[in-house]
Amino acid sequence: MARGGARPGAGRPRGQGKYKESTKPVRVPESMVGDVLEFLSGKGHRIPLYSNAVSAGTPCFAEDDVEDQVDLGKYLIRNPASSFLVRASGYSMINAGIHPGDLLLADSGIEPRNGKIVIAAVDGHLTVKRLKKSRNETVLMPENDDYDPILLHRDNNVTICGVVTMVLHAV
Repeated sequence: MARGGARPGAGRPRGQGKYKESTKPVRVPESMVGDVLEFLSGKGHRIPLYSNAVSAGTPCFAEDDVEDQVDLGKYLIRNPASSFLVRASGYSMINAGIHPGDLLLADSGIEPRNGKIVIAAVDGHLTVKRLKKSRNETVLMPENDDYDPILLHRDNNVTICGVVTMVLHAV
């Protein structure tokens, strides 16, 4: 007698479950189950995008027309698998618009090129600075004249953890 396999008429009809559409089994790390269920309960983290632009000059008439629903994750994060958040502290990057307490979205999959703001581990200490490369030296530059640049030497243990792609700053 054969066992297992698909049987005609077996199982729940498509579209009859909790999500009203076909589902697919997915393996999720146990530590993330709560986050995934919370995400699904809200059908993602979508917020309304209104069709009117906001004037930074003369006030304009506001309409209540919602143009779309935006999933911020898709809009802000280019490479989800290589992206991470870290909270900034200190004032060394204040002139780049990075304030204490800001969340920095960084991507470890982006090549750290000259002039990019990076998250770096230098001798075991994390820092956020602008990467400056020349033929003779590599320097992590602050964006505040009250702070000194970090000149990287061969004896430093340096890892560029990611390139900052977004600063989330409360106003």
